Amino acid sequence: MSRGEVRWCLAFGAALAGLTTMPYIWAMFRQGEAWHFTGFLFGVEDGNSYIAKMLAGSYGAWLFRTPYTTAPQTGILAFLPYLLLGKLASGPALHDQLVALFHLARVAATFVGVLATYRFASRFLPDEPSRRWSTLLATVGGGLGWLLVVIGRGSLLGSLPLDFYSPETFGFLAYLGLPHLIVGRALLLTCLGWFLDAAEREDRAAWAGAGLLALGLFQPLAVVSAWAVIGAYIVLEAVVGGQPHMELGRRVGTASKVVLFSSPVVVYYGLLGSTDPFAREWTAQNIIRSPHPVHYAIAYGLLLAVALTGWRLLRSGGPSLMLAGWILLLPLLAYAPIDLQRRLPDGVWVAIVIMAAAAVRTWKPHQARRGRVALAAVSLPSSLILVVGALRAASTPGYPAFVPTESVSAFEALAERARPGDAVMASFESGNILPAWVPVHVPIGHGPESIGLRDLRGEVSRFFDADTDDDERLQFLTEHDIRFVFAGPWERQLGDWDPASEGYLLGLYSGGDYAIYGVAIPDDCGCGEEKGG
Repeated sequence: MSRGEVRWCLAFGAALAGLTTMPYIWAMFRQGEAWHFTGFLFGVEDGNSYIAKMLAGSYGAWLFRTPYTTAPQTGILAFLPYLLLGKLASGPALHDQLVALFHLARVAATFVGVLATYRFASRFLPDEPSRRWSTLLATVGGGLGWLLVVIGRGSLLGSLPLDFYSPETFGFLAYLGLPHLIVGRALLLTCLGWFLDAAEREDRAAWAGAGLLALGLFQPLAVVSAWAVIGAYIVLEAVVGGQPHMELGRRVGTASKVVLFSSPVVVYYGLLGSTDPFAREWTAQNIIRSPHPVHYAIAYGLLLAVALTGWRLLRSGGPSLMLAGWILLLPLLAYAPIDLQRRLPDGVWVAIVIMAAAAVRTWKPHQARRGRVALAAVSLPSSLILVVGALRAASTPGYPAFVPTESVSAFEALAERARPGDAVMASFESGNILPAWVPVHVPIGHGPESIGLRDLRGEVSRFFDADTDDDERLQFLTEHDIRFVFAGPWERQLGDWDPASEGYLLGLYSGGDYAIYGVAIPDDCGCGEEKGG
């Protein structure tokens, strides 16, 4: 990459960061006396969980213990980047600090992602126009999901188009709000490039392995995807590239080093899933399946068709076989027999775009120029729709992107009374928001991280039902070591039970539609030791 190319990447990164940050700035201006911005305009449930992880880090945590369960946890090595990021915040307005840090990290990651994507494309494309076009589509482009929306088939085969909910399938959603995925893809592309370099520089094998080890801290499953891509590349080199046996032996040796260096993170998470009770339950509830194959055809079909017009380029073998192997792996990765299917094809969009760019280069000059413009024109609308949707969410304050300022006052009151790790009884909706403001635990509040969510939803609902027997409530409070009861509009939707009427609940705060009670279970209830609020 020349200095001019680096400057272009920085300018494009600034434009992309500005485009994706604009909706959040607008949302900050739209909050006021009635509503407070959570910091997120899509995927708010997960967004709150990221801030909760950062909050835990600000209170000293180094291992991940989810606040969205009261089940026992020993702590695991997960979400370390967010725990570390949280250590930069302290003092008043802590939630706002954490949100600002999150988006600053997203902006910084945007530049890293753009540079890594451009550099990876440069390994396969010799001219700057093709490199720039590839970087543009790899970061901002999408499929034809927008067309399904236009014709009124936005829920085809029971699923939204992948453009609008899967950051792994394309990439723009990550730039719009998921910094760990941006950094994860940047590491993935960089490490695959280092593996290619290892043919001439043996030390790059160690670099690639160490990079994949770091990747495991951001996106553990992507390490396995990288191994698969490297394996497919070596197979294609043997079958198509016609490499001498000695050269293939060197490639296998390099791949073995990369796997050896990066395997600890895969082994660690593999063992966790079988030995740690919390990790086992969390994994069982974390289901991210791929949609019907038709959706992948709509997502990738157009660019794949263009890429196939340049199939002759593969006859010469070389690095381009890595792209071909990655694309051939798509069906196997997307429908692997695991619950996290949709995660595995992360990055294949970049390979498809680069292959398409290489194919377009073989066209006549005027056809190539028109082709790039036309392909960009049909690939960008989905991302434009996402930006417009984010701006609309920012323009009309309301749940879930915003929360009532009355609830924030209640959160702050709870923060003054609760100790880190205290358990608070609340509905799922309140439970999702609370840990982003206060370092407490709740029985339910996040899909994958709330252990036993299916059963606990019913138990929490019964807890706030006026017809529920007090002994059942007391039993729940004791079993989950609940120290506070949070009562707001979401809790009242579950039932018309009045916590103020119970002798074992002490009123600690009341403001608007919100109240907080301390739990003080009497000694003679047979439910356990007294709990102070």
